[in-house]
Amino acid sequence: MAFFGGVEVLYKRTLTIASLDIALSLSRSALARLCILLPIYAADDFQEIFSSFTPEIYIYNSTRGVLAYVPAGTNLTLSGNDPTCSRPSQVIAVDLCRVALSIPTSNRSSITFKQWLPRNWTGRFLGTGNGGLDGCIKYEDLTYTTQYGFAAIGSNNGSNGTTAITMYHNPEVIADFAWGALHTSVSTGKKLTKNFYNEPQKKSCYLGCSLGGRQGIKAAKIFPTGFDGIVAESPALDFNNLHSSNFIPPLTWTTLSHDEIPDQCAGIDGVMDGIIEDPSLCDFPPEALICTKNTFTNCLTPTQAGMVREIFSPLYGEAGNLIYPAIQPGSETMAVQKLYAGQPFCYCESWFDYVVYTPTYSPATFTVLDASTAESLNPSSIQTWPSDLSPFLHTNGKPLTYHGGQDNQITSFNTESFYNYLS
Repeated sequence: MAFFGGVEVLYKRTLTIASLDIALSLSRSALARLCILLPIYAADDFQEIFSSFTPEIYIYNSTRGVLAYVPAGTNLTLSGNDPTCSRPSQVIAVDLCRVALSIPTSNRSSITFKQWLPRNWTGRFLGTGNGGLDGCIKYEDLTYTTQYGFAAIGSNNGSNGTTAITMYHNPEVIADFAWGALHTSVSTGKKLTKNFYNEPQKKSCYLGCSLGGRQGIKAAKIFPTGFDGIVAESPALDFNNLHSSNFIPPLTWTTLSHDEIPDQCAGIDGVMDGIIEDPSLCDFPPEALICTKNTFTNCLTPTQAGMVREIFSPLYGEAGNLIYPAIQPGSETMAVQKLYAGQPFCYCESWFDYVVYTPTYSPATFTVLDASTAESLNPSSIQTWPSDLSPFLHTNGKPLTYHGGQDNQITSFNTESFYNYLS
C-alpha cells in the first residue's frame, strides 16, 4: 500500500487467480473506510413510502420505467437488460425500492437510470460505473452496496449493449459515455435520495472497475465535489491508447509461454514459488523458447518470439514518445480470452470503427499513426490522464485505486505510470 498527496494505492502484484478475489474484497472493504457508517434509517412502513413516491416529478423531462418494491431474496429478472451484458437476473439482498427512469441528455441522446433505495438506509449514497465499451449496469454492485445501506445508482452510460455503434457520428452519446451519463446519474440519484428519505445523504461514494475506474478518476477531476470517496479499480486510463496485439495461438500462450514466464521470473524475489512478486522486474526473454534444428514442437518460431517480445515491451510513437506501457507478464491464461485471442480486441475494434474512423477501418492495418490520430481526436476529453487531483483532495475527498497483477485486458503498469505521473 502506498500514499501520495492523499491518494491511496494498493498494488496487487501476485499472479494467482485468487488474488483477484482478494483485490475485490479490498475494494469493497474500502467503501467502509471511505464513507463512515451512519445511523440506520428507520421507516414505519417502507412499502407505504415507496407507493407514494413519484420520482419523475423531481427530474426534468424524465419518464418513469419502473417503480417497484422488491423484498429481500427475490431473484429479479432483468428483462430489459441487453443480452450482451450477460446479466439476465440478480438476487436481491435486502428489501428495497427499485426505480428506473429514462432521462434525455440532448435531442440526440439519453440515459437509462436505475436506483435501488434500501429499507435500512444508512445515510450513504453510491454511484457505480460501467466496463469495456458497454452500457451494462453492474447490478451485482447495486446488490452488494445496498445490503450495507447505500442508496445505489447505475446507468447504461448512454447506450445499451457492449459496442460503440450508437456513438457513430453522435458526439452527444460519446459525451455521455466519457463523463456525462455518470454526472447526470449522480445528480439525479442524490435528488431522489433526498426526496425519498426526506433528508440528503451524509456521505457520497463511488465504485467502478476498468472503464468504471476511469469514470471515477474522471469524476474526481471534473466534478471534485461529487463524491467523498472514490474506489477506482484497475482504471482504463489514457483511454485513447488502449490497443491490443494478437499474434500467438491461444494454446501456445496458456501452456508454453505462461509456463516459461514463472520459471524465468518467479525467483527474482529469492523464492521459486511460481509467483512473480513484481512483474516490472520480469524481463522475460522469449528467445529462450525459439525452436532449434532438433526441436520442432513446444517452441516458438523466431517471428513468434519477436511478437512476444513486442507485447512485453512498451509501445512508442514515431517521435519516441511513450504511447502505452507493456503488458505485464503472467496474465497469459486469462488474456487469451480476448486480448491474445488471435483476433482484434473487440473493444478497440469497435472504438476505432465508430468513433475514431468508420466501420470500413481494418485493425490489421493499425500503426502508431492510428494511435496518434485517436489521441489527437480525444473525443469529449475521454483520455483521462489528469496531472492534478488537488481540487478533489481539498474537499477532503479520498481516492483509492488498485490494479491486479494478472489483469487480462489493461496492463497494471499503466496504473503505476499514472501514480508516478501524479507524483
